[in-house]
Amino acid sequence: MSGETKKSNRFRKNIKKNWKEITMANIIDDETIEYVGILAKLALSEEEKEQAKKDMSDMLDYIDMLGELDTSNVEPMSHAFPVFNVFREDVVTNGDGSEETLANAPEQKNGAFKVPKTV
Repeated sequence: MSGETKKSNRFRKNIKKNWKEITMANIIDDETIEYVGILAKLALSEEEKEQAKKDMSDMLDYIDMLGELDTSNVEPMSHAFPVFNVFREDVVTNGDGSEETLANAPEQKNGAFKVPKTV
């Protein structure tokens, strides 16, 4: 077995052994914060970068906690609230009601509302 393969296997064993210690929050470093700042087109001060690093780590820790929840008895869903058809029933009527609508118009011309000229 080559030296490179031994190192690779040792690395894999170490990862498997310490997997619980590796969290998403551990991967947030200064380079990541700098990259996110560039993507968001933000000029962050050193203090803001440290705060962002802490905030992102806290968020990722929370996501890790959510990943540990037992959801085996939870039914999958696509929306947080039940979604129902909110459309009205399609009811057939005679005509479009334009005569009734135009009856309320102050002025009409050729079956349409007559409005003041606008420039």
